[in-house]
Amino acid sequence: MTDLEVVAAVFRRNGRILGCRRATGRSAAGKWELPGGKVEPGEDPREALRREVFEELAVDVTVGDLLDRSSTAVGALTIDLACYEVVWTSNGPSNSTDHDALMWLEPADVMELDWATPDLPMIRKISKW
Repeated sequence: MTDLEVVAAVFRRNGRILGCRRATGRSAAGKWELPGGKVEPGEDPREALRREVFEELAVDVTVGDLLDRSSTAVGALTIDLACYEVVWTSNGPSNSTDHDALMWLEPADVMELDWATPDLPMIRKISKW
């Protein structure tokens, strides 16, 4: 198994959480996820999250508390996903380079969507908020 270190952002606005649907042609196309991406070798995870969120959503963020860290087997990979609360310091997210839909979700409704497997531990926590 190969390990892949990934980070994800938990955006909150008026009690809702931002979910993003992977665009056609991307890995896990059609699945919902929290925005983020891979940590490059030697990169600080919080800096990686700031970079990834800016690349995907064109939003500057301040990375807050670690909310969940879980490892999930996906095929031959083990995805080590760290989810952090973020606060945006510029305009909020409105579109994405990697996603074809962005949606603000009530925590009680998050389990209704088809989430990417690595995101499920955090999504289960959110559903209880």
